[in-house]
Amino acid sequence: MDALRLDSAALGYRGHVVLEDVDLALAPGQVLALVGPNGAGKSTLIKSVVGLAEVAAGSVLAPGPIGYVPQSGLVDQDFPVSALQVVLMGRYRRIGWWRPTGRADRQVALDALALVGLAARARDRFGLLSGGQRQRVLVARALVAAPRLLLLDEPFNGVDALSRDAILRVLKAAAADGTAIVISTHNLDLARSHADLVSLLNGRQHAAGPPSSTLTPELLRQAYGGLVTL
Repeated sequence: MDALRLDSAALGYRGHVVLEDVDLALAPGQVLALVGPNGAGKSTLIKSVVGLAEVAAGSVLAPGPIGYVPQSGLVDQDFPVSALQVVLMGRYRRIGWWRPTGRADRQVALDALALVGLAARARDRFGLLSGGQRQRVLVARALVAAPRLLLLDEPFNGVDALSRDAILRVLKAAAADGTAIVISTHNLDLARSHADLVSLLNGRQHAAGPPSSTLTPELLRQAYGGLVTL
């Protein structure tokens, strides 16, 4: 069964369609890169999977647990919680928000922090971490839900090289374990080197398939209106 499937999907907010004509099928363990200019609909596609954007036509199907890493600027950095507490929030869907987290949940959260290289920062206040470290914490929060599908919205914006490489290592391991991964990105080199599939977007889906057949000069110029560095 596909980890994510969109059939003739039109997506948007409050009756306004932002993105249409999307057909995708993502198998377990595959990595999909969403590529396109600002306002292309990349975030809208991701949000439609988690119920934060409307499906105006067609269908979006994502069976099984989902992990979601929003854009870093959408997370409140002033909320007084530790890195460990942020990661533990990812367990609520599994255990129920009304139930307290137990020792086993704490160990899972600590293990996830270790995966992203931040075990030593577990008790540090989330808002005092660097931008790259906060992003790694959010990846750890998504991982503790044991997702079948992991969605990351511009995860490398404002992230230092150390954190970028740490996140990429974790994503590679998660994909090897069968987790399907969706990453929205402006980085064409990253899409070419780390994605199995690319969806090229700008108001509609211009192309979908392997990077070699989607990230071509002609299709990129169509999607970006000619304003793209190849």
